[in-house]
Amino acid sequence: MVAMTTNSTFLRACRGESVPRTPVWFMRQAGRSLPEYRALRADVQMLEACRRPDLVTEITLQPVRRHKVDAAVLFSDIVVPLRAVGVDVEIKPGVGPVIAEPIRDKADVERLRALEPDDVPYVAEAVRQLVGELGETPLIGFGGAPFTLASYLVEGGPSKSYAKTKAMMHAQPRLWHALCERLATITLGFLRVQVAAGASAIQLFDSWAGSLSDVDYRTHVQPHSARVFAGLADLSVPRIHFGVGTGELLRSMAEAGPDVVGVDWRVPLDVASSRIGPDFAVQGNLDPALLFAGEDVIEEQVRRILAEGKAAKGHVFNLGHGVPPDADPGVLTALVETVHRLSAA
Repeated sequence: MVAMTTNSTFLRACRGESVPRTPVWFMRQAGRSLPEYRALRADVQMLEACRRPDLVTEITLQPVRRHKVDAAVLFSDIVVPLRAVGVDVEIKPGVGPVIAEPIRDKADVERLRALEPDDVPYVAEAVRQLVGELGETPLIGFGGAPFTLASYLVEGGPSKSYAKTKAMMHAQPRLWHALCERLATITLGFLRVQVAAGASAIQLFDSWAGSLSDVDYRTHVQPHSARVFAGLADLSVPRIHFGVGTGELLRSMAEAGPDVVGVDWRVPLDVASSRIGPDFAVQGNLDPALLFAGEDVIEEQVRRILAEGKAAKGHVFNLGHGVPPDADPGVLTALVETVHRLSAA
C-alpha cells in the first residue's frame, strides 16, 4: 500500500527530492475549523470519535476533499495510546487532556505498560480504510513525544509553567527517565501500528518542548525522542519532528533523528535550515494568525516562506502551528491554491 504514494510531492519533498511544486498540508486540518466536522462530532466525545474507524476515516478525508492538500493526517489525539494502556484520561472541551491520577512516584510509572497492536485495533482499521480511499494521497500518522506526554501525566493536564514536570526532571532524574522510557515505548508502538497499516509518514509532536532550555532538552528529553525515531528507521518512511517555540532547540531536535524538522512561525525557514544543517528537509511555517489578515498579506507571506524554504534540502509548506478553530475554510482552500501556483511558477 505504501508503495502507491512513494512518488507524491509530499514524500518527495520530505526526502529532499525535486518536486514540480511545493506540497502543503495543515496541522489540525482534520477537525474543528470545518463545519462538516462539527456536525459529525456534535454528539460524540473526542476520544470516542478516535475509537470509531468510520468517523476517523470520514474526518480525515474531509479536508483532503475540501482543500486539495497534498497529504492527509490521521484524525486522532496524542493521548489515545495512553488511554489504550489504561491511563484514566479525558479530553475536556476548552481545557484539553486531563489525567485523573497524575504520576508522582515509581509505582505510578510502573503501572504504565507497553502498547500492543491489539490495544488499538481501531487505529489500524482506520488507517487501512483511509489508504484504500486516499489512493495516491499519502497519509501521515502521528504520536506524542515522550516529554509532551510526560508533561500531561505529571501536571495532570495542560500547564503554562510545567513546574511539576521540571521539578521531577531535576529532583528525581531516575524517575523521570524511567517515565520517559516507558512513554517512548508506548509512542513507538503506536506509530508502528500506523505504519504497518499503511501510513506513509509519521510526525512526532513535542508540542511543549519549547518550555525547555537546550541543555535540559539534550539531557532529559532528546535521548527518548531519539529512541522513537531510531525505532522507526527500519520502516523507511519519512519522520517529521515538530514543537512550538523551539527555535533554540532546532539543532538538538534535528539530532534526535528525524528526516524533516517542523518550524513554527518564529524562525524563518532559511535561518532554521542553517541551524539544523543541510541534511534535513523543513516544514512550515506561516503564522496561523495571518489566516485572518486577507489574501494580499497571505500571498506576500507565502512568497517569502517559499523563498526561504529553498535554503533547505526539501520544503513542505504548513502553518507554524495548528489551524485555529475559527479559521475560514475558504481561506485555507485558497492558501493551498496559492502555494501550488506560486511554487510551480
